[in-house]
Amino acid sequence: MTLADVARAAGMSRTTASLVLSGRGDEMRIAEASQERVRLVAAELGYRPNMISAGLRSGTSRTLGFISDSVATSQLAGDMIKGALEGARRHGHMLFIGEYEGDDTERERLIDAMLDRQVDGVILASMFTRERPVPAALAGRNVVLLNTLPEGPAKNAHAILPDELDAGRRAARLLLERGHRDIHLIGAGPTPADVPRSTIAGRERLEGILDELTGAGLSPASGRKLSIWLPADGWKATADLIATGVRSGAIIAFNDRIAFGAYQAVSEAGLTVPGDFSIVSFDDHQLASWVHPGLTTFAIPHFDLGLRAVEMLLTTPAESPASVERLPMPLRSRGSVRAVTDAH
Repeated sequence: MTLADVARAAGMSRTTASLVLSGRGDEMRIAEASQERVRLVAAELGYRPNMISAGLRSGTSRTLGFISDSVATSQLAGDMIKGALEGARRHGHMLFIGEYEGDDTERERLIDAMLDRQVDGVILASMFTRERPVPAALAGRNVVLLNTLPEGPAKNAHAILPDELDAGRRAARLLLERGHRDIHLIGAGPTPADVPRSTIAGRERLEGILDELTGAGLSPASGRKLSIWLPADGWKATADLIATGVRSGAIIAFNDRIAFGAYQAVSEAGLTVPGDFSIVSFDDHQLASWVHPGLTTFAIPHFDLGLRAVEMLLTTPAESPASVERLPMPLRSRGSVRAVTDAH
């Protein structure tokens, strides 16, 4: 079935049928009854528009590329793809998804494959916030970096990522407002230089924490820099802290997995959360609401990041100056933080 067949069967001109089926009927003030007739006839005849021809006429393919290092296979960040899919759906686009798992050769192949398919833009996504150069094949193209900052000169690279700096400030502020003054850092700190290499999230979280504490006239009670942020590392660091004689206070863990280890170390010492130690963290891991008591944490807004990346890709001119947009990290307030006036 062709557009001409639909127009003929509906008793309309080919132009009218084309405007209705491209969604411009209201814009061109075509009567609703006429629009309904065209749509009904098209459905009855099984008409499907030729998207390739439409793309050649309009200069757009109605497709987008999403290339990630390990987001697609990650339980933590898979919602970024869900958000991007929803954004593409809202704007009438299809999303091509590829993953290269750290293989730069595969990344270049995916980029070439998507450019060969004339995608309208490409999202380059990272599981963890990091700095990366924009691949040469995408120079001058419509690109958005998701959870990634551009490394080196990238005059028109747009980036979107969580507002880790603000989350760090709010984590410290939450504890200060609950009356805590002895605040221990596990994962980074106590000085700005005590951050694992290439950890942008850790660097920004620490900067926010220290800014807020300094504003209150305080410094961290202690800090433990960890090169790996897994439960076993959080357990060991917290056990070492308790072994120094610290039996109460507040802990800011630099991610939820560190916090899970801290829970275990506190329990093994015969102490409790939050009775002896308040704990606040970042990420909102799936288990954060299952531990007892539930972990208070600042969530990475994965879905909103993916959704906003698509919107930025489709609404920001490719030639516009580089920009960085940060989305707030919502607080998931649970039971791991107490006020110091509470009874032990």
